[in-house]
Amino acid sequence: MSGPRLLLCTDLDRTLLPNGPQPESPQARTLFSRLITHERVTLVYVTGRHQQLVEEAIRSWWIPVPDFVITDVGTRILHVENGCWQEQEAWERHIQADWDGKTPQDLHEALKDLGDLRLQEAEKQNRYKLSYYVPLEADSGKLEAVMRPRLTEAGIKATLVWSIDEPAATGLLDILPAAAGKLEAIHFLMQQRGYRLDETLFAGDSGNDLEVLCSDLPAVLVANAMPEVREKTLAAAEKAGTLDALYLAAGSFMDMNGNYAAGIIEGVIHYRPELKNWLKQTPQEFP
Repeated sequence: MSGPRLLLCTDLDRTLLPNGPQPESPQARTLFSRLITHERVTLVYVTGRHQQLVEEAIRSWWIPVPDFVITDVGTRILHVENGCWQEQEAWERHIQADWDGKTPQDLHEALKDLGDLRLQEAEKQNRYKLSYYVPLEADSGKLEAVMRPRLTEAGIKATLVWSIDEPAATGLLDILPAAAGKLEAIHFLMQQRGYRLDETLFAGDSGNDLEVLCSDLPAVLVANAMPEVREKTLAAAEKAGTLDALYLAAGSFMDMNGNYAAGIIEGVIHYRPELKNWLKQTPQEFP
């Protein structure tokens, strides 16, 4: 593999993990595992899952152990080395001021009378993430118009991340410190590790990936993304002037369908064509 290093950042559920209704190309995850064995590729999982669920996904789906994990929708960064998951405390220090010493319970007290918000399970909360289930038919714009003034009054600087759990047919809302989130966490990791934009790639599929997909960070939207996510992503990228940094996987590499891992690989080849021949080698030819 020639060229610069590659910081490969990918969402898990319905991006790398084939846990949506669309079919997975049989060879896709095997090829993905080959890709990340190269010494110039650093793998980062960027997910709404917490650490325990990430570890469970690695075991259940036979996906590679990453070098870094950005968990809980960008509120934690962990370095994975020799089986040890080490919390990056510098990231926590970076985001903690936005909540002015308040806890998730303090935030919930300010919002608990809003009937469309139902607290997610305790294991899906953390020190800097308050998560709710929201009915699909709920008007997120109206809810946010009520929530924002209350959070401001409480001294909270927050990012509100709306997404959909497709298999469960429910909406999701994550309230994070304003400085947190998937995009900010990736930028922080890039800065800490010295990666440039052209050395970084993100893959995603859903609403909580939207901020990254529409940024100037090179990104790929996998082919199995919901049509409404695709439409929102294209519209937001066009408005931001970042369409050149967004690739829509469609199934154009090694007869794969562009879903899940196949879409990630397709995006890698789009941005890093020098990897094409290397990936097409037989397993025996790999270093």
